[in-house]
Amino acid sequence: MNKPLPHSDGAPSAVAEGALRITEIFYSLQGEARTVGLPTVFVRLTGCPLRCVYCDTAYAFSGGEMMPLSAILGQVAGYAPRYVTVTGGEPLAQPDCLPLLRQLCDAGYEVSLETSGALPVAEVDPRVVKVLDLKTPASEEAHRNDYGNIAHLTQRDQVKFVICDRADYEWARFKLDEYQLAAKVSDVLFSPSHGSLPGRDLAEWILADNLPVRMQLQLHKYLWNDEPGH
Repeated sequence: MNKPLPHSDGAPSAVAEGALRITEIFYSLQGEARTVGLPTVFVRLTGCPLRCVYCDTAYAFSGGEMMPLSAILGQVAGYAPRYVTVTGGEPLAQPDCLPLLRQLCDAGYEVSLETSGALPVAEVDPRVVKVLDLKTPASEEAHRNDYGNIAHLTQRDQVKFVICDRADYEWARFKLDEYQLAAKVSDVLFSPSHGSLPGRDLAEWILADNLPVRMQLQLHKYLWNDEPGH
């Protein structure tokens, strides 16, 4: 069950320590990436400058509630997790995302950041696993990709492509080779856009080309029918 977000009283101390607009904090199984299936606390920040056509979290574009970092950390600690994922929206659109990531790492969690790659990742704490989502042409936001971010990826990080059709697949395959991504990060993730591309088609393309990638299906969509809070 989700725990309710605490109400901010607007106290000056909350502003001084940093605060973020939060859509939801919940405990679920990681639905994708290298830690798929592991119990994880998700901190979903509000707001995103992108509008991908297949976005499944449009409810996080606006609204939410301001929370001081201490309240966020306290709510996360209540679940006693090992893994914490900061997601959105686009979490890096809020400047205080960076100190939140650092403080989560200081608290001893294994922290990952789900980011579109349109905003700079250079200042993200190096202990954080960055899951960088390079936008494909069918997303209609590929022009927002900041390829300079690739220089700041390490063997701890992951690159994700959401693939809608064969043209997206060929584009992703080109980027895989152009930036030598398989040698740069721990995992390159190819994910079929849910409802647009049958997973079996993508699997067969990957096998035919013998690509050094990990195919993933979004586990939460099958378990909870893509309901918010999962």
